[in-house]
Amino acid sequence: MQNKFKNKYRISSARLQTWDYSNNGAYFITICTQNRHHFFGNINNGIMQLSEIGKLAEQFWYEIPNHFPMVELGNFVVMPNHVHGILIVDKTNDESFSESVETRQCLVSTIHSNTIIGSSRFQNQGKNTISSIVGSYKSIVSKISRQINPNFGWQSRFHDHIIRDSKSFDNIQNYIEQNPLNWSNDKFHT
Repeated sequence: MQNKFKNKYRISSARLQTWDYSNNGAYFITICTQNRHHFFGNINNGIMQLSEIGKLAEQFWYEIPNHFPMVELGNFVVMPNHVHGILIVDKTNDESFSESVETRQCLVSTIHSNTIIGSSRFQNQGKNTISSIVGSYKSIVSKISRQINPNFGWQSRFHDHIIRDSKSFDNIQNYIEQNPLNWSNDKFHT
């Protein structure tokens, strides 16, 4: 049964309620497209062939550390209808990080040209949490992708898994790397 807030049903948070998602740590992230539509391309012989939107999804993921300096990236893959990636938050050596920072804006270019597009889009709405990082990523990919296909969309949520030890980290890194080869057995394969 769903909880009610102000007499309205709401979906409970998928986040671990006892965890601060701005904490240092490694996070396995999965983000699906709306209705699991294959916006990002196709897999042929175990190799992902990126569409124009798939190339944007890849480009903007690799730009995350430019906009969130406390983030390092683990393995990442764009699949036909979702992305998998590891975000590693490490604020211990980030002298520019401040708890008082509420928003962060940057300039993001596209692969289409050297012009600046979406100059205020890739911004952090919160306090450098996993949700704000993923939200910023989804926002810029959506904005630019809708110029290519106005029907582009993400599912409203994303899945995260807090990686707690090196064995799990290695297993997830391998899973991400091997994901295109295992596409026919993937739970997101439709």
